[in-house]
Amino acid sequence: MSEAKVALVTGANKGIGYEIAAGLGALGYRVGVGARDEGRRESAVEKLRAAGADAFGVPLDVTGDQSAADAAELIERQAGRLDVLVNNAGISGEAGPGWVQDPTTLDLDVVRANVETNVIGVIRVTNAMLPMLRRAPSPRIVNMSSSVGSLTRQADPEIEVGPIMAAYSPTKSFLNAVTVHYARHFAGTNLLVNAACPGLVATDFTGFQAPRTPEQGAAIAIRLATMPDGGPTGSFFEDDGVVPW
Repeated sequence: MSEAKVALVTGANKGIGYEIAAGLGALGYRVGVGARDEGRRESAVEKLRAAGADAFGVPLDVTGDQSAADAAELIERQAGRLDVLVNNAGISGEAGPGWVQDPTTLDLDVVRANVETNVIGVIRVTNAMLPMLRRAPSPRIVNMSSSVGSLTRQADPEIEVGPIMAAYSPTKSFLNAVTVHYARHFAGTNLLVNAACPGLVATDFTGFQAPRTPEQGAAIAIRLATMPDGGPTGSFFEDDGVVPW
């Protein structure tokens, strides 16, 4: 098997996830394209390969225990190793006019779905991949978060943080907390775990109404996924530096 480093990016069939996969592929990583939809997944793999990346598809629904276990088995079989995990898959759930999720009228099923995908899904996939990551010489885990998960920014009336998203935003705060605990667990090792904010990116997630491109949004994740040993862990970053919790 190749000695190239191997990365898995969840939700990699489009948008920021695809660009993270493309960026890592361009750096010589063998990239697993994690996605639920077979057609979109294989289309993304073909596009990445056409651009020169060594990419392969990984059927993966982050809400399913068996799906995560099967994905880990496939990567072990096809690549024999895993050096980088980027937990990018996420949902926002239904919102009302103005892209608002009103806390006083929240559909609890929307809240549950957000937590299941954005938080529990990350834990599920991370733990399924840990046996391989533990064997890697310099493993990296990057959890794609958002500045809307920053309690400091959300609570500051002087900072423009966008509409109230009472189902989605708290899942990113929850994810940030989970990131810290993984980092604490692996303190003193080469396994570095950080959260990344891509900024407001024009994807179907935002209705393509945003100032940043998917390539720009992917840059911070690629940087954290490829940083050298001794780098930060248990932190939250955007392009301009650390994001306050």
